[in-house]
Amino acid sequence: MRRWLFNIHLVIKLPSGVYLENLIDDLRAFSWEAYETLIYYSKIVKDSNNKSNILKNDNLDDPVTKADLKVNEVIIKRINEKYKDINWEILSEENVKLTSESCNNNADWIWVLDPLDGTKDFIQGTGNYAMHLALNYKNKPYIGIVLIPDKDELWITDGEKVWGEKKDGSKIKPNLSTNKSLKDMSLVTSKNHRNEIIKKLIQKIDFYKVITMGSIGCKIASIIRGESDIYISLSLMGKSSPKDWDFAAPEAILKTAGGVITNLDNQELIYGKSNFEQGGIIVASSNINTHKDICTEIKEIIKKYDIYPLRIN
Repeated sequence: MRRWLFNIHLVIKLPSGVYLENLIDDLRAFSWEAYETLIYYSKIVKDSNNKSNILKNDNLDDPVTKADLKVNEVIIKRINEKYKDINWEILSEENVKLTSESCNNNADWIWVLDPLDGTKDFIQGTGNYAMHLALNYKNKPYIGIVLIPDKDELWITDGEKVWGEKKDGSKIKPNLSTNKSLKDMSLVTSKNHRNEIIKKLIQKIDFYKVITMGSIGCKIASIIRGESDIYISLSLMGKSSPKDWDFAAPEAILKTAGGVITNLDNQELIYGKSNFEQGGIIVASSNINTHKDICTEIKEIIKKYDIYPLRIN
């Protein structure tokens, strides 16, 4: 696995004029600037009796805050300022919401930005929110950033290795668990997006432990730290699904660390679709070597108890 990652790192060449070490240094600086913005607004939320002060829309199912928009502005501005003549696109959740125009999905290099993943948790003051920033190459996550301000934590992958950093520069090593059976795993699942079907699946699997938190970035970071082992995303038919910006950066850091994110058929996620959706059942686990068997076991449980309509291959 490590050899494969190393070879990919050698094969992929960044756009002309972009140097990996400098790019990572810039992304680190951009991220800690976003950290200051998110911490500033999170204090306003915690200190205010009227949280509507930071809301920019009235959609409680899909809220947008001043923090979302400010971080969106900062990150895009910094990328464009530092790399004026580089031929890459920027796909941002907030830009998609604000305008019908989007980036060129066929571009080789696309930044995928979620300035505030876990907005509901941010408003609720739980601390389970993150910023996601990935650089996709040919619609595959390559470089990834997951910033978790409440933990003073920044996860980075340069495509070859992954590490965490504190604001003081101290490092955090990944600590993924390995070789656990499904029932011995600790599941991390959504707090604000759970539904009866995923609840039933969790009950039937009977995990060793179930942890609830917001933000996919926070969930994947918990797997990388070794606090949990598996995350399952299950989208209901006809309902909203996670999007590219929810998964790109978390996938980049988890895959480089030795874990994996796929659909239930153990197929890689497809980025760059016209609707940006990552629907159906998605499984993230800590061990690429056991992931296929884990997916198969989950599928068998779903079939046995008729929990969710599965595609027939």
